[in-house]
Amino acid sequence: MKSGFVNRASVLYDAALALLYPQSCAVCGASVEARFDGVTCGACWEKTLIFSAEDLVCWKCGVLAPGRVPEEKRREVRCRRCDEESYTAARACGAYKGALRAHILALKREPHIPRRLAHLLFETQQREPLNNVTRIVPVPLHDARLRERGFNQAGEIANALSKLSGLTVDEWSLVRAMHTERHRTGMDKLARRESVENAFEVRRPRLVENENILLIDDVFTTGATVSACARELKNAGASNVFVLTIARPIEQRLEARG
Repeated sequence: MKSGFVNRASVLYDAALALLYPQSCAVCGASVEARFDGVTCGACWEKTLIFSAEDLVCWKCGVLAPGRVPEEKRREVRCRRCDEESYTAARACGAYKGALRAHILALKREPHIPRRLAHLLFETQQREPLNNVTRIVPVPLHDARLRERGFNQAGEIANALSKLSGLTVDEWSLVRAMHTERHRTGMDKLARRESVENAFEVRRPRLVENENILLIDDVFTTGATVSACARELKNAGASNVFVLTIARPIEQRLEARG
C-alpha cells in the first residue's frame, strides 16, 4: 500500500515539475511531460528499440541474432567474433538511437540518471546471465579526464543501478592508469584495442577476488574497452566479468548463428 502511494506521489511530483519547468524533448522537441522520462518525451521512448528477454542474441557479446531457437539452446548461440574477448558476457538495454542515445549524450554533460533509465538498467541486470553478479565496477576515467569532466558517467550509471539492486559499487579496485586518446567515431576494433592496451590496472585485488563482477559503461561499441578491463579483473582473481551498458549500435547484428 505504501509503495503504491509513493509511486502515485512520484507521478504527481513529476507532472508538477514538468508544468512549472517545461522541458523540450532532446530528440523531437516536443514537451517532456514527466521528469521520470528524463530528457526525452514518452513518445520517443516508445519509438526507441529496447531489447527484451525474448530477443535472440550471441550469448557472449549480446549482438542481436536472427531467427529463433529453443530456450535450452539460447546459450549455444555465438557470433564467434567475440571468442577472444575477456569478458564473460555482455548485454545492453537497447539500441544506440532515439531516447537511449539522447540520454548517453546528456550524461556526458550532467551526472543524472532519470528513473525510467535506472529501471531499464535494473530490468536488464535481472535477466540471465547478469543476474548472478555480486559486485558492480564502473569503467574508470583517468584522473585527468575525471577532473576535466567532474564526474564519471559510468559511475553514475553504476550508482543508479545499485540503489535498485542493492549491489555494492566498487569504484576503487579498477583504475585507469594511462591517459589514452579518446575513442573517435570511425575507429575500428583494432585501433580501439590498441588505444586501451595496458590502460587499466587493479589496485585492490582482494575486493574482486572470486567475485562475479558487473562492469558498467555507457556504450558498447567494439567491446575493446570493457574487454581490456575484464582482462585485468580476471587476472586479479575475479571469477567472471559481465558487462552492462545503456546501449549498443543496432547496425551490429549477427548474420549467422554459430
